[in-house]
Amino acid sequence: MTNQPLKTVAIIPAHMASVRFPGKILFPFLGYPMIEHVRRRALLSEKINDVYIATCDDEIAETVSSYGGNVIMTGNHHINGTTRIAEAAQHIEASHIILLQGDEPLLLPTFVDMMADAIAANPEGDAWNGTGPIDAPEELDRHSFVKCAVNQQDQIMYCFRRSPSYADFDAQQKYIRKILGIIAYRKAFLEHLVTLPQAQTEIYESIEQMRIIENGGLLQSVTLGESLPSVNEPHEADIVLDYIQANDVQRGLIKKTFGVEI
Repeated sequence: MTNQPLKTVAIIPAHMASVRFPGKILFPFLGYPMIEHVRRRALLSEKINDVYIATCDDEIAETVSSYGGNVIMTGNHHINGTTRIAEAAQHIEASHIILLQGDEPLLLPTFVDMMADAIAANPEGDAWNGTGPIDAPEELDRHSFVKCAVNQQDQIMYCFRRSPSYADFDAQQKYIRKILGIIAYRKAFLEHLVTLPQAQTEIYESIEQMRIIENGGLLQSVTLGESLPSVNEPHEADIVLDYIQANDVQRGLIKKTFGVEI
């Protein structure tokens, strides 16, 4: 990336065929589709250059376009968001890409700022992943979300679903963190990454980040703070709505992005 100016964009991969909640990406929150909440919140960050939606579905493309959003059509063969944004990135002039999840309508713009700041601090890095604290001992063995172990330079050494460590919980809290759904790549590294075969632990543990680590890439942890509810199944939509109504920051973001008072 020598002499290439820093230009960071966000891409939100999206498709209708969610296994547990088909069409969830367009589920209406307060009258607006979920992905539009994510897109508008990302645009509140002044540290990125633009936001794009990468999708293979016309319904998503038409919905986002109706709100004035940027859409890049991709193939329908992608098995994860990483390969989808890599295809979309081919059509974007940028040095770095931040992948945002379209099913996380509670995204804080400050999280995007912090990822962009981490990129700017070391633009020659390979990849960055948002992380949050482990709050309770039982989370160490909860397989439903991914954890990671970091070294003293905040580099992610390995990822897992059940903790392989035997240290006391207080000790594990110092070096084990939750993997959050926001990850960034140097564009050239992303282009290379998707040409590599899937790593063993990526396949068996269903952890995409392990392809980076097993192939010698550096994955930097970016501490973002709390892990916010996302929408994987229909009942979780109510959890998100309740969270918005109970949280002053979330209510303020709704007013700022849509002009809606809650």
